[in-house]
Amino acid sequence: MEENQEKNIVNKVVVVTGGARGIGAEIVKFLAKLGYKVVLNYNKSESYAQDVKKELNNVEIFKADVSKKEEANALIDFAIKKYGKIDVLINNAGIAQTKLFTEITDEDWKNIIDTNLNSAFYCSREAVKNMIHNKSGLIINISSIWGITGASCEVAYSTSKAAINGFTKALAKELGPSNIRVNAIAPGIINTAMNSYLSEDELKNIKEEIPLEKIGDPVDIAKCVKWLIEDNYTTGQIISINGGWIC
Repeated sequence: MEENQEKNIVNKVVVVTGGARGIGAEIVKFLAKLGYKVVLNYNKSESYAQDVKKELNNVEIFKADVSKKEEANALIDFAIKKYGKIDVLINNAGIAQTKLFTEITDEDWKNIIDTNLNSAFYCSREAVKNMIHNKSGLIINISSIWGITGASCEVAYSTSKAAINGFTKALAKELGPSNIRVNAIAPGIINTAMNSYLSEDELKNIKEEIPLEKIGDPVDIAKCVKWLIEDNYTTGQIISINGGWIC
């Protein structure tokens, strides 16, 4: 039984967008150490991507701005040419911004929607062709607690993540008959560079609001990804990992 499980892991190909830093990097490392073949996508963080590749010999890296259709397609094509298939696509690429709604520029709005939402659309659309052919696949979209509750001064970011949640639920219904599962993970406050702008007092106040009284770790998200890969009956779900901050 264990032998078969190990064989299944080794044969699975995972693509992670925005995989050079933060939650994405933790997912890449966690899965690669288990034996999965992982394609790490990066855009600007080449040195971080190279460091991960040096550490793990079953990780391939590929530069692409997945907010652009042609580059997203190139990433998926690379993975398929390299390994012949894609078993799991993890749409993790994302950017955040804290700004008053009245100060959000057209460019700000476009950048966030392109990076956080359109990238998932482009990558999924291309990957699904291969998954449908293989009658098997899994898409995991990394959303956010703010996609569920909304956040003051993060309207563009919250909107992009709320859209990801809708995208997840609708796509799951459409692809279910093809044996393709689609889920999203909505982290709360996680200890990454994206949240480094928070002061110690702000973090302290947030911890006091969280029932578990602590900030999440990227590995908490990676463990959920592992479970979703191993599962075969969960689809269309937005899984909140937030220490009980919202239930």
